[in-house]
Amino acid sequence: MEDLRLSPLRLGSFKSSPPRGSPTFRRVHSGRTPRREVKANGGALQWFRSNRLLYWLLLITLWTYLGFYVQSRWAHVDDNKVEFLRFGGKLREDVLHVEQSKRVVDGTNVVHVDVNKKMHVALAKKEDVTPRRSLSARRRRRRKAGRSSRSKTQKVRKVVEDLDEQDPELPKTNVTYGKLFGSFGSLEDKILEWSPQKRSGTCDRKSDFKRLVWSRRFVLLFHELSMTGAPISMMELASELMSCGATVYAVVLSRRGGLLQELIRRRIKVVEDKGELSFKTAMKADLVVAGSAVCATWIDQYMDHFPAGGSQIAWWVMENRREYFDRAKPVLDRVKLLIFLSEVQSKQWLTWCEEEHIKLRSQPVIVSLSVNDELAFVAGISSSLNTPTLTTEMMKAKRQALRESVRKEFGLTDKDMLVMSLSSINPTKGQLLLLESAALALERANEPEQVAKGTQSKIKNLNGIKKEKISLSVRHRLRGSARKMKIKSRVVDNPSVLSATGKRKLLFSANVTQKQDLKLLLGSVGSKSNKVAYVKEMLNFLSKNGNLSNSVVWTLATTRVASLYSAADVYVTNSQGIGETFGRVTIEAMAYGLPVLGTDAGGTKEIVEHNVTGLLHPVGRLGNKVLAQNLLFLLRNPSTRLQLGSEGRKKVEKMYMKQHMYKRFVDVLVKCMRP
Repeated sequence: MEDLRLSPLRLGSFKSSPPRGSPTFRRVHSGRTPRREVKANGGALQWFRSNRLLYWLLLITLWTYLGFYVQSRWAHVDDNKVEFLRFGGKLREDVLHVEQSKRVVDGTNVVHVDVNKKMHVALAKKEDVTPRRSLSARRRRRRKAGRSSRSKTQKVRKVVEDLDEQDPELPKTNVTYGKLFGSFGSLEDKILEWSPQKRSGTCDRKSDFKRLVWSRRFVLLFHELSMTGAPISMMELASELMSCGATVYAVVLSRRGGLLQELIRRRIKVVEDKGELSFKTAMKADLVVAGSAVCATWIDQYMDHFPAGGSQIAWWVMENRREYFDRAKPVLDRVKLLIFLSEVQSKQWLTWCEEEHIKLRSQPVIVSLSVNDELAFVAGISSSLNTPTLTTEMMKAKRQALRESVRKEFGLTDKDMLVMSLSSINPTKGQLLLLESAALALERANEPEQVAKGTQSKIKNLNGIKKEKISLSVRHRLRGSARKMKIKSRVVDNPSVLSATGKRKLLFSANVTQKQDLKLLLGSVGSKSNKVAYVKEMLNFLSKNGNLSNSVVWTLATTRVASLYSAADVYVTNSQGIGETFGRVTIEAMAYGLPVLGTDAGGTKEIVEHNVTGLLHPVGRLGNKVLAQNLLFLLRNPSTRLQLGSEGRKKVEKMYMKQHMYKRFVDVLVKCMRP
């Protein structure tokens, strides 16, 4: 029988293995991977390799992503260099701040210098083999470049600040101005019972304006930070954009003025640069809004830096004088859109453009200013600040309490008529002419009653300023405001005589009531836009007219003006030249039920309807007599004051509230942000 056992030769070709259930078998096979798992993983890899289309699609996707990433990094280079002012001038912790650095070349050594920290830069080493002639040539080039850069910076600064250059301020003391009051911000908070944190409006979430600006980025260009119409309007536009979900950056060309703290309070980011960094910030914005004709230099430099930048600029021009047009005309045809405040201003600028053969890229848009929510709230007009506990009726009662408190501070009685004029003090605003008109009115008011009813009398000469002195107002074409003048006038209590157009149409009855005294409130003391030489003319005039001086009070420049409007009885807009562009203070005064005495020129005549919401008078010295007559008429007719003021308030509620302004601003957004 054949031996079934394997031969030694055959046994040598195989390895013997322990029995399957033995401990040795389990120990040997414990680290192996199950056969099915290996097969599965290998199959997936083979399937991926076999599908070459998917492989190439993945490579193309990665390559495309890499291209977009590189392009984005190039476009947003130095993005984190933009610094923003926060509360107290400190950087917020939630903003990533990357230190700026510059490359300084010293011979053959390149050193990175941190510009936010003080560091010492080592000189070139002795073993540097750079030829001396090459070093001197480089130094000469650097010195030449530095001189050209400094000269360019000085030219830019001169262009920006030339229009509003002024002498050092006069002291803000009672010694200088006599009766100086304000500001009344703390008194407002106490009586109105609301904190600064509550003084911010809310966006109308159903409006087209909110839909268009949501998640967008805007750059607003301030020419200065004075408490005047243009900067305040731009500040409120920034607040409205932010409340509607937009990101806003402010580029400020001049820090003059007192609005910086208010910008900080409203958490508006101020770019710490008006050159290279501001250009990079603007390039990434959806829209750049320039808030003054003085911004022409920045716009020109920005478009040199970024040629396509004109297509994203909306220029909100708020001036209406030829010198502003002359500064702006080199770049008027390069921006996307011009925005004006009134029809009169729009027609004037278009006429100048035709004379200079300037063809604009698109038809201008008119966006009139509005009464902000804070002032409307205190005036008792419905706004976004009203709550169930702070209704319009309740605010009317609080406003009356505020009026009584402020008038008590001024030393006024119920018989006094407080005439107010709030603006920067300069010849174009006509404050000196207002003083002369008030002097005429006071002279006439103090005459015997039978003379006041129509008999002709001579008015004393107004010994203002010496004849030989050339005043600032003369240089502004306000004829002879610094010279002595003799005025003979007949003042009657018939408003038909007061008409600036000469129409004899009696609209109001002149029911003379109790005698009242005329008081005049002037602002804004301390404004950076004040012309000191002109202020001195006014003070000199008052010093020579003691009766008028006792009737004039002054107030400081401030953004908290609700208390002043509440205390006043009449508002005067006496802008000269071609008149006020629009007159934001005009509609604010009308919102508080004040009749307006305005010049028959510019945007004022679009707002003030003669013998309906106020009374108009001619510009220049010819208007002094008519303005004096209008003051005297309202002084003797309190009921007419109330009637004119009531009609003005109705017009504001109908045409000049916030919702009206931003509804017109939608046209700007549609035209400028269209793909």
